[in-house]
Amino acid sequence: MKDLPVNFLWPQFLWLLAVLPLLVLLYWWILRRRKKVALRYASLSIVREAMGRTTGWRRHIPPLLLLLAFAAMLLAAARPVATVTLPSTQQTIILAMDVSGSMRATDVQPNRLVASQNAAKAFLKELPRHVKVGIVAFAGSAQVVQPVTLSREDLNVAIDKFQLQRATAIGSAIVVALSELFPGEVDLASVTYGRASNDPFAPQGRAIDQPQTEKKPFEPVPPGSYGSAAIILLTDGQRTTGVDTDEAAKMAADRGVRVYTVGVGTVDGEVIGFEGWSMRVRLDEDTLKAVARDTKGEYFYAGTAENLQQVYESLSTRLTVEKKETEVSGLLALAAAVLVLLSAGLSLFWFNRVL
Repeated sequence: MKDLPVNFLWPQFLWLLAVLPLLVLLYWWILRRRKKVALRYASLSIVREAMGRTTGWRRHIPPLLLLLAFAAMLLAAARPVATVTLPSTQQTIILAMDVSGSMRATDVQPNRLVASQNAAKAFLKELPRHVKVGIVAFAGSAQVVQPVTLSREDLNVAIDKFQLQRATAIGSAIVVALSELFPGEVDLASVTYGRASNDPFAPQGRAIDQPQTEKKPFEPVPPGSYGSAAIILLTDGQRTTGVDTDEAAKMAADRGVRVYTVGVGTVDGEVIGFEGWSMRVRLDEDTLKAVARDTKGEYFYAGTAENLQQVYESLSTRLTVEKKETEVSGLLALAAAVLVLLSAGLSLFWFNRVL
């Protein structure tokens, strides 16, 4: 039943619906029996009176409602599960934003950085006020420029202070974002100070003037299962240094954190120059798609400033509400109870008896 909009945890109970036609036949038999009994009266006036009170469409309404109540109860017994849209449980969003030199490219007007700043601020404006947001800026290294907060003013100030730097450490950005979501579980020296490590969550040697952080044991969880937070990664996707992007994505996946990636720029890119050097900066969609796929997030392409704005509007909606598979047997049981009460009430009102 996977192709149906509603699935059933106990589909074997659906066979009980075969009882409903039998109930219809029983009702038809009762009507015929009543008619035969009524014809035994000697007085025709009594026959007319007895039949007249129960003729018409109204006498069939209470039994029909009762039949629908039985159907709802039988469906509830099969424990139906439907995909419904519910308010999101995510309470924390980490914005990881690229401030590397490639963000000066003007293939997104006025340039990639300014367009991303404007879109991020518009995104914050649309988010519900109870959702906490933190900001990670990354270039050759990654750092938290605004700890998780409810203050939209502080977040906007942090975004306005972005300054372009060299290199791009996408994996480091993901790890630092995770450290903000799971304080004390990351040896940030392996990221901030560029020490090589396959797993920044593992204990490292002591850095100069840096306290050692013990690794907390944990069991990996299914990707995308952590519903309290998400990471939004905005970049052109071309990693040049820092933690391996695939390794960082695996760390996020093992902790159930979804990473929504936003690709800024164009696939062809453009040549940019600065202080005597030049290079072509292209959008690496394959990397960003892989991160989103591995973490059960989603990839969005933002080739223009308007498109980037629409991406953030879409993200705001997705993070405010989400679709979940929810058991709805309770609703069917409630509907059955209402139908039973309505059937009995109409029967009493019209005929002074219950069915």
